[in-house]
Amino acid sequence: MDLGVATSGRLTREFSAVVIAGFGNELVPLTSNNGSEPCPKALIPVANKPMIDYVLSWIEQAGVKDVLLICPSIHRPMISHHVHSGLSTLHIDVQTYDESPESNTGTCTLLRHFASRISEDFILLPCDFIPPPSLSLSTILNKNRTESLSDGSVATVCWFAAPQPDKNSLVEDWGSIPPSVPIVWDDATETLLQVDTADDLDQNSEELELRMSLLSQYPRTKLSNRYQDSHVYVCRRSILDLLHEKKHFDSFREEFIPWLCKIQYQRTKREKYGHILNPITNVITQDVALKHSTLRAQKKVYSKSVLYQSNDADASSPFDPESTTDSSSLRVGLVLHPATAGFATRVNNIHSLLDINRRLLAETTYSLPTDSQSRSLIDPKAQISSDTMIGAFTQISERTTIKKSVIGKHCVIGKMARITGCVLLDHCVIEDGAKVDGCILGKNTKVGAKAELSRCVSQAGYEVGSGESFKNEKLDVSDWTAGRDDSEEDEEDDDDDEDEDEEESDDDDERAAEDSEDED
Repeated sequence: MDLGVATSGRLTREFSAVVIAGFGNELVPLTSNNGSEPCPKALIPVANKPMIDYVLSWIEQAGVKDVLLICPSIHRPMISHHVHSGLSTLHIDVQTYDESPESNTGTCTLLRHFASRISEDFILLPCDFIPPPSLSLSTILNKNRTESLSDGSVATVCWFAAPQPDKNSLVEDWGSIPPSVPIVWDDATETLLQVDTADDLDQNSEELELRMSLLSQYPRTKLSNRYQDSHVYVCRRSILDLLHEKKHFDSFREEFIPWLCKIQYQRTKREKYGHILNPITNVITQDVALKHSTLRAQKKVYSKSVLYQSNDADASSPFDPESTTDSSSLRVGLVLHPATAGFATRVNNIHSLLDINRRLLAETTYSLPTDSQSRSLIDPKAQISSDTMIGAFTQISERTTIKKSVIGKHCVIGKMARITGCVLLDHCVIEDGAKVDGCILGKNTKVGAKAELSRCVSQAGYEVGSGESFKNEKLDVSDWTAGRDDSEEDEEDDDDDEDEDEEESDDDDERAAEDSEDED
């Protein structure tokens, strides 16, 4: 063997990642435009780190190299500059779609449009998922690898234990928390069996309907509403082919996934769509070896008498000799992340943004800037608690008190200001004597001297006047920059015209009086 000769072959990518970064309507007013400058949801910081960085780091740690990042056209310059200016080893392809915040294009529609750029099995992720260190993307990928080879599963999803909201920190004016969604799964095989759709909840919100074909094939199911969908899906490439068949689906989570679960136990759907999800190929599989593996959980076999007690025409069984279905299970695998294994969340509302910042603060100790130039901007007489995070190049004046807060970069905090339990984005200004409690302030927000804010959220660029006070409000820029009505301007113009007419008439009277005096 000649060790000096190296053979190079084309490496086949196993997975690519598809990250969806939307407008973030649920985080308004933080994601509202700052004048003509957009505020992308993906770049909203969590503990002074853009939320999309958590997802990209998670992908990179799993060994996945190729990322397709889909975002609105208006956000592309800022997002592209951010993801390509770091030290990441990922190959990120930023693609855009034309959309307004009101149109809200669904994930299924986006996947159909960009299907030509996805040539292998893919991982679909949101830009707002914050995974804990204990939940590795490799764990989800390994489950998908094993089950797709052993029994032909088509997708693997991840749900996490829903965090219990802190009633003391909830503000009704910030919007409601999304309701919990019940799911049904088989614990022995870790299979997701049913997810209620929005239509199901609207039609019957008090009862859960289960098909007999599901209970016949999986008689020992579990039901819970304690979990939330992470919107992380590991899918076969054939899923995209199926989406082209089901063109009416728009939402991947609310429409497609609930429908995909039904293929597992409904014969008519398996016969109609099974050849799309599991096309015949010449690829050598490890099916036989994995079926005899002692490390793989064996499926429990139930008698035919149980299966045939149902009159459901969709009931099918792999033990039915006359069944026309193949050996592929077409299952949807499930990874459940319990609360005891670490806190996970999606930053999909203002409550969760404040909550995750506070939780990450609890895990850090006195996070101040490390460079000497930034440290010199913090006055020695300022009182900063150990559970506070200060961004780089932030100026803090004397006798200022900051507790349990995240302060962004390039902020200016005046003298004797008090900041407690807040999240301040970059370039905020808090003037002398101002008090801010339990607030989230968008970037470039300015709070005037001796103003008081309690449990408020501000849009980027908002200005609070000196001495003003707000409580439990969303502070929108339009509140203080709204132009005057045309009717008001017309009235003022009319008033000006009347004043000019009166002045002209007075001048005419004076001239007439002077002329009469001259004649005399």
